[in-house]
Amino acid sequence: MASTLHDPTCEKPRQGFGGLWNISFGFFGIQIGFALQNANMSRIFQSLGTSLDDLPALWVAAPLTGLLVQPIIGHMSDRTWLGRLGRRRPYFLAGALLAAFALLVMPEAPVLLFAAVMLWVLDASLNISMEPFRAFVGDMLRKDQHGVGYAVQTAFIGAGAVIGSIFPWLLERWGVSNDAAAGAIPDTVRYAFWFGGVALFAAVLWTVVSTREYSPREMTAFDGVAADTEHGHTLRVLAARSFVSSIVWIAAGAIVVAAVWQFVLKKEVYLLGALLAAYGLASIVAIAMARSGKPAGMLSHIVGDFSGMPDLMKRLALVQFFSWSALFIMWINTTPVVVQYFYGAPAAGTPAFQDGASWVDVLFATYNGVAAIVALTLLPLVAARIGRARTHTLALLCGAAGYASFFAFRDARMLLVSEIGIGIAWASILAMPYAILASSLPQRKLGIYMGLFNVFVVVPQLLVATVMGSIMRAFFPREPIWTMAFAAGVMALAALAMLRVKEPA
Repeated sequence: MASTLHDPTCEKPRQGFGGLWNISFGFFGIQIGFALQNANMSRIFQSLGTSLDDLPALWVAAPLTGLLVQPIIGHMSDRTWLGRLGRRRPYFLAGALLAAFALLVMPEAPVLLFAAVMLWVLDASLNISMEPFRAFVGDMLRKDQHGVGYAVQTAFIGAGAVIGSIFPWLLERWGVSNDAAAGAIPDTVRYAFWFGGVALFAAVLWTVVSTREYSPREMTAFDGVAADTEHGHTLRVLAARSFVSSIVWIAAGAIVVAAVWQFVLKKEVYLLGALLAAYGLASIVAIAMARSGKPAGMLSHIVGDFSGMPDLMKRLALVQFFSWSALFIMWINTTPVVVQYFYGAPAAGTPAFQDGASWVDVLFATYNGVAAIVALTLLPLVAARIGRARTHTLALLCGAAGYASFFAFRDARMLLVSEIGIGIAWASILAMPYAILASSLPQRKLGIYMGLFNVFVVVPQLLVATVMGSIMRAFFPREPIWTMAFAAGVMALAALAMLRVKEPA
C-alpha cells in the first residue's frame, strides 16, 4: 500500500520509496500513450494523405480536448469520494480504459477523418487519467516531499516516453516491416500502438490497486480548512467582480475573428476567437449566478477559481504558457523538419521518409530518457543549492539552446546532442512548477487548481495549432526548419518569465 491510514493529525506520514513508486507508476503507462501520440500522429496523418500545411489543424483536437476536460475533471475529482475506490483513482481507471481502446483502434484508421476522431478520443482519455495524477501526488505526500514526489513522477514520465517513442524503431530492428504503401500505416506503428494500449492500462491499474487515498475527514484534518469554507470564499470573490473583464474577453474574441477575415489567416484561428468569447460569456453567467445567491454549480466554481488564482500561480502560468508553446511546436514539426532537411524526403510513402520518421522516434526517446535521469539526479541536487525557481530558469535555457542547435547540425545523428538540452528542460517542466505550486495551494482544492494550471499547458498548444500554420504559410512556406527558431525564442521567454517567480519559503 502507498499509505497507511491513521488517526488524523496535522501532518501526513512520510512515504518511503515503495509508496512513491506506487503513487506515480500509473503515469508511466499514461506517458507511453502520450509518447506514441506525439511521435507518430504527424506520421499517421501524412501517411493517410494530409499535407504539411494541414498538420496544425488536425492537431487542434489535442489541446482543445485538454482545455475542456482538465478543469472539469479537476473540479469533479475534488468532490468525489467512492469509498474504497477513493477520490482520484476512479478517473485514472476510466481514462485508462478509454485511452487503451483508442490506442488499439487508431492504427486501423482507414481514412484521415477516422484518425482525427481517434486522436480526439485518445487525448480526452489521457487527460481524464493524467489531470488527477498531478493532484494525487499533492494529496498523498507531505509538503516537504512534494519535490521528490514530482521528481519520481517525472522519472516515470520520462521512462514511459522513452518506451513509447522508441518502440516502433525497436520493432523495425526486430524484423517488423517499417514500409507501407501510400495511404497505409506501417506495421511498426500499428504494433507499437497495440502494445501501448495494454501497457497503459496495466500501469494505471497498478496504482489503483496498490494505493489507498485519505478520506475527506482526514484531508480536512491535514489541510486545516473545510472545503465548504474555501468554496464560499471563491463565490464571494466571484460575486464582487464586475462585468468589465467579461466584456474584454468577448471583445478579444471578436478582434481575433476580425483579424482572420482581414489578414486572410487560416480558418482554424476562428476557433481561438470563439474560445475567448465563450469564456467571456461563461464568466458573465457565473458572476450573475453568484450575485443572485443561487446554489453554486460547476461553472461558478471553475470561473471563480480561475479569476481568483494566487499571484504565484499566475506567474507560473505565464512560464507554462511559453514553455508548452515551444514543446508543442517541436511535437508537430520535428518529423517534417527531420525527414525534409536530414533525410531529403518531404513526401510520405517513400523509404527515406519512413527512415526519417523512425529516427524521430529515437530523438524523442532520447530527450525523454535524459529527462528521466536528470529528474532523479541532477535536478534535486541543483534545486537544493540554488532553489527550484532558479533551477527551472537554467533548465529552460538549456531547452532553448537545444532547439536553436537544429540550425547548427547537418548530420541527423548530431541531433542527439540537441535532445540533451531539450531533455533537461523537459525534466524541469514536468517537476519544478508543480512542486512549487503544490506546496503553496490549499490541499482540498488541488484538483481544480491543477486543472486550471494545465489550461496554460493546453492554451498555448491550441494557439500554436491555429496560428503557427498561418505564420509559416505567410513567411516560411515549405520551410519547417524555422519552427525550431520559434521554439527556441519562446523557450527563452519562458526562462525570462521565470525570473519573476519567487519561491515560497
